[in-house]
Amino acid sequence: MSPRRTNGPSHAIRADQRLIAGMVEPGSRVLDVGCGNGELLELLAREKSVDGRGIEIEQDRVNAAVARGLSVIHGDAETDLTDYPDGAFDYVILGQTLPEVRNPNEVLAELLRIGTRAIVSIPNFGHWRHRLHLLITGEVPSVGFVNARWYTNPNIHPCTIKDFVDLCEELGIAVERSVQLNRRGHAVRFRGAGRFANLFGEQAIFLLRRQR
Repeated sequence: MSPRRTNGPSHAIRADQRLIAGMVEPGSRVLDVGCGNGELLELLAREKSVDGRGIEIEQDRVNAAVARGLSVIHGDAETDLTDYPDGAFDYVILGQTLPEVRNPNEVLAELLRIGTRAIVSIPNFGHWRHRLHLLITGEVPSVGFVNARWYTNPNIHPCTIKDFVDLCEELGIAVERSVQLNRRGHAVRFRGAGRFANLFGEQAIFLLRRQR
């Protein structure tokens, strides 16, 4: 699975992908879930010399990633992560996709079963612009998707930064690092529930591990 977002040309590296790459240790074993055309995997292979793998639900994107020389297979995070053994990867990455899955808690648990650490980025539905949009228009904001109405928006489980932090606590997942990005892609680290991040962050990135 991979979000159909409009963040510029398909070959462009997004700000969140740069930050994710910065959280990965060189030479690591990495699985990118919902890897799209493979931009992040290609970046990690080039700059971090990772042993990278990818899984993607859209076949045309799988083809594009394979054409880049990447090891990417067709699959769905909701059903296919169970095929991977425990601890198969050092990092499992899920970028901007968690609100689109039917069972976010189960997917998150799977990420940290097959990976020592997980890196998850989410769009923040608690951002002040989205709150203001709902207040003024009375309509659910379309976060990250162009011309999507509430009944076509793939985000079936919209969450805020606070929602995500609460879910990690409920599942016994430790947040090692958390960063919020504003509209311009500028990053600010935060701790705990991140009240200000929840209000002003367009999106957030979390480096996660299982509680010892």
